[in-house]
Amino acid sequence: MSEVTSVFWFGFAVFLAIAISIDLGVTKKRDKEISFKDALMRVCIWVMCAVIFGVGIGHYLGSQKALEFFTGYLIELSLSLDNVFIIALIFTHFAVPMRFQHRVLFWGIIGALVMRFGMIMVGSALVKEFAWIMYIFGAFLVFTGIKLVLQKHDAFNPEENKLVKLARKLFPVTETMEGNRFFVKRDGKRFATPLFIVLILVEVTDLVFAVDSVPAIFAVTLDPFIVFTANAFAILGLRSMYFLLAGLIPKFYYLKLGLSALLVFVGSKMLMVEYYHIPTAISLMVILGILLTALIASVVRSRKLRELP
Repeated sequence: MSEVTSVFWFGFAVFLAIAISIDLGVTKKRDKEISFKDALMRVCIWVMCAVIFGVGIGHYLGSQKALEFFTGYLIELSLSLDNVFIIALIFTHFAVPMRFQHRVLFWGIIGALVMRFGMIMVGSALVKEFAWIMYIFGAFLVFTGIKLVLQKHDAFNPEENKLVKLARKLFPVTETMEGNRFFVKRDGKRFATPLFIVLILVEVTDLVFAVDSVPAIFAVTLDPFIVFTANAFAILGLRSMYFLLAGLIPKFYYLKLGLSALLVFVGSKMLMVEYYHIPTAISLMVILGILLTALIASVVRSRKLRELP
């Protein structure tokens, strides 16, 4: 099993390198707005890649590992939806043109992969060494799930972020965008652009959401390979997901309620692990049920609102 897993680690690293290199080439080649149709196609491609990868895991590592991957992937993909809304607020606040947004998201995804890999490795080691940490993760997720329903995104103010304030102290920032560049030189002095500030905020946003999502997937599996690959596929598809859903997220009226229920369920599962282990297949069905219920309820409400005079 360990030898197969090592081969999978190498294979997945090669896949990431190829995917990122292709994406980087496309990003550097030109800046253009991504249409809804193009974004939908890219989302479908990433989901298809994840499904093929999960089937491969099932073939080589067994059906249980495949089930853990698909459950973890669904959790990560679901929690990334709220991330999309925050990113949309950041882009709106700084008036980032659509044609530059995909470059920010690309480099944001690179940073997110590196940060999550480190968090997963440390988290896996801690959980294996100190089993009681699972209870802390569980309680934290339940608390976060309840807090999610109560918080308001309207109060979000990017300029109050401490890292943004630090960046502005370290680098003078230009008043306007300088194309798709993060830094420019003027009279021999380096200036950061507003696009660099936006990149910092996107990275911080992912870090904040990773604090929720990484512990959540530990409720499904402690295998760092499964945890990281599920996270990676969700992150790789995040950019396309943003261009597909950014304008639609506000219409998902019960999204926060659904994500809250998901976090509370996963957190509760971790808290009761010593007394009762909920099978992964049951967890997958519960998570799907929560998300479908939130989606259907949102669609019904949206239709009712359109019918009102």
